[in-house]
Amino acid sequence: MAEPKPVLEMTGIVKEFPGVRALSGVDFRLFPGEIHALMGENGAGKSTLIKVLTGVYSLDSGTVTLDGKSVRIGSPLQAQQAGISTVYQEVNLCPNLSVAENIFIGREPTRFGRIQWKRMRQEAAELVDRLGLDIDVTAPLSSYPLAVQQLVAIVRSVGTGDSDGSGTGTKVLVLDEPTSSLDRDEVLELFRLMRQLRDEGVAILFVSHFLDQIYEICDRMTVLRNGALVGEHLVSELDQVGLIQLMIGKAMDQLEELHEHQLHADVGETLLKADGLGRVGGVAPFDLEIKKGEVLGLAGLLGSGRTELARLLFGADQPDSGKVTIGGKQVSMSAPNDAISAGVAFCSENRKTEGLVPELTVRENIILALQAARGWTRPIPAAQRDELVAKYIKALDIRPANPEARVGRLSGGNQQKVLLARWLITQPKLLILDEPTRGIDVGAKAEIQKLVVSLSEEGMAVLYIAAELEEVLRLSHTIGVLRDRKLVAQLANGPEITPTRILETIASGEHQ
Repeated sequence: MAEPKPVLEMTGIVKEFPGVRALSGVDFRLFPGEIHALMGENGAGKSTLIKVLTGVYSLDSGTVTLDGKSVRIGSPLQAQQAGISTVYQEVNLCPNLSVAENIFIGREPTRFGRIQWKRMRQEAAELVDRLGLDIDVTAPLSSYPLAVQQLVAIVRSVGTGDSDGSGTGTKVLVLDEPTSSLDRDEVLELFRLMRQLRDEGVAILFVSHFLDQIYEICDRMTVLRNGALVGEHLVSELDQVGLIQLMIGKAMDQLEELHEHQLHADVGETLLKADGLGRVGGVAPFDLEIKKGEVLGLAGLLGSGRTELARLLFGADQPDSGKVTIGGKQVSMSAPNDAISAGVAFCSENRKTEGLVPELTVRENIILALQAARGWTRPIPAAQRDELVAKYIKALDIRPANPEARVGRLSGGNQQKVLLARWLITQPKLLILDEPTRGIDVGAKAEIQKLVVSLSEEGMAVLYIAAELEEVLRLSHTIGVLRDRKLVAQLANGPEITPTRILETIASGEHQ
């Protein structure tokens, strides 16, 4: 049986920015009725290729054909008019409007210049029903959780074609990290909708850092590395190990070596000790010790209190009870400045809203914490500042290696490295990392995990929080297990400590 013709074909795509060639002659194709994964490390060129496809960036050379016809997409509006719709990780809708208004915003049915509200609600309800969704289109969008809002964004994207709501004018649907903040049931509902649209002939371009999801939902994948095409493969013909090797250009054996190293590594004397530290509504009073050179991992389900515990140790939240000693001396943790002065640094799980300032440059973001510790009346001399920034850009391999680049334009992995550089430059005694590898690719994850081991070897204590139990086990000397906002167990890592053992501890709420 002959292979169908691609609905979209990009050939020889080149895109350059000052000093950076983001795409080097990339070929890419999408077939109707398939879900296609675009894979690669952060910085591999995935986002740039999508932005060229959707008209955010103009291409420097190459061709794009849609349904066999050459097209030149100059803006997101032109892309949508051509049948290419995009739903981003952050839902870009109006929460104060109803579901129906969001579905039809900008293309409301009118008569004699007036919006036909009844018709709009009816057509929205028919479209939602056709896609098998249980959503009240008259309710405010804000009344629904993020997962449902994403489904509404997809409904809006695919419902832009036929005025009678009976079909879709969308030929290509781009889903950029739609599952990063969803739980398993929400992911399953999204996948059900994706499969329905695929069966209706829509070509879906799916971007995700969750490899298990790629293998569950996708039919085909294209792999990029360093702005170049590595290959196109059917998902059934390439296993996860082979995919990872294509993405990063090397095997992942080093991660297993990290685990073996941590199991046999020695730690030093106690650095930080918390006695009865707690906050009503945050986390129950707990006792905790973190030693010099120790990686203490926190494991627990979403909402178990991991982040709340970390925020207490950093002074971001105020404790109702207990005390903290560092180096044998009691310290006040009434504000983050107290923690910074005591040598504690904190990388928030939400790097975009609680960490980085996207409008500032790499240099300005890296220097923020050090300057705050010195005080704004004592500016860091320019020569010293530039030397420090250059040192950490090189040490963490931040790309592009341009201190004047805007952080908001960097890939997720490189943004995370900038945030790490900000705190490492202060030379902390304790580094708190809350989900440092969330939303970044496997290559960047490996680099950050190797960095954590290196820092612990140098004597820095690390409090490490991650949703992936394998990651916590790989890096930690000790594992604190939380359940229902209570620290229920502290386990010395060893061969007998497995993900199953951790899950059993979480389930029972006590040391196994």
